Amino acid sequence: MKIGKFNVTTLETGTLGIDGGAMFGVVPKKLWERTNPADEENRITLSGRVLFIENENRKIIVDTGTGIGWKEKFANIFRIEHQSGSLYDSLAKVSVKPEEVTDVIITHLHFDHVGGAVNFDENGETYPAFPNAKYHVNKKQFEWAKNPSRRDRASYFPNRFMPMYETGQYVFHEGNTQLEDEIEILEINGHTPGQQLVKVSDGSNTVFYCADLIPTAGHVPLPFIMGFDLFPLTTLEEKLKFLPSAAEENWLLVFEHDPENVAVTVRHTEKDDYAVDKRFNKV
Repeated sequence: MKIGKFNVTTLETGTLGIDGGAMFGVVPKKLWERTNPADEENRITLSGRVLFIENENRKIIVDTGTGIGWKEKFANIFRIEHQSGSLYDSLAKVSVKPEEVTDVIITHLHFDHVGGAVNFDENGETYPAFPNAKYHVNKKQFEWAKNPSRRDRASYFPNRFMPMYETGQYVFHEGNTQLEDEIEILEINGHTPGQQLVKVSDGSNTVFYCADLIPTAGHVPLPFIMGFDLFPLTTLEEKLKFLPSAAEENWLLVFEHDPENVAVTVRHTEKDDYAVDKRFNKV
């Protein structure tokens, strides 16, 4: 999709399985399983879809998926698979080498978003997978990731996000940032402090990368909020901040974790809520 001077598309990085109850919080299983069927261990399938924004000067990746190199027990618990290919496979399909990536925008530092930002050397140590890239991270999120709460510390793995700090590749953001005329990085704080969403718009067309604010099409309705969110009422406020404009201006909402729906448009309902309008299998 062409937006201003940029071409915008999505890349697949594999899938993982996460407990459906945790993904939908207080919403009963009878409701969420209509859109996200669970396996025998109550896990639903999530994609690791990343956004790729490119022009002649910049090649920008938004998030990196779960990545490779996880211990077998961990990979089995979270059913980490790469049948559709890794991030590096997907980049190769669009003829992009890791060293050509200029920017990596990390929405937040949970393992399933930053795991693919690193690679492994022969000793099993991690190093930045994109050696020439600037890694854009929210300062608040970085500080939280270094000292997370007991509730969410299992989501952070320092060897997946510290190598870029040690090489001086981080660019820290605070609040909202205009990266380019068409690219805006927006801070939200419901899921975790300092999560970053990415909005690409030229005034006529808008792509909104939802990250973990709205991880799947099943999370579009306002009360459908993840149990993982540290501040769910803040998440509700944030959905109310963006969904009215998305409905009125026909934004294309791109989902990081929906294995079936790459993107949707949304509509305002008679019950003063929001619902999927049209579904798209590509951007």
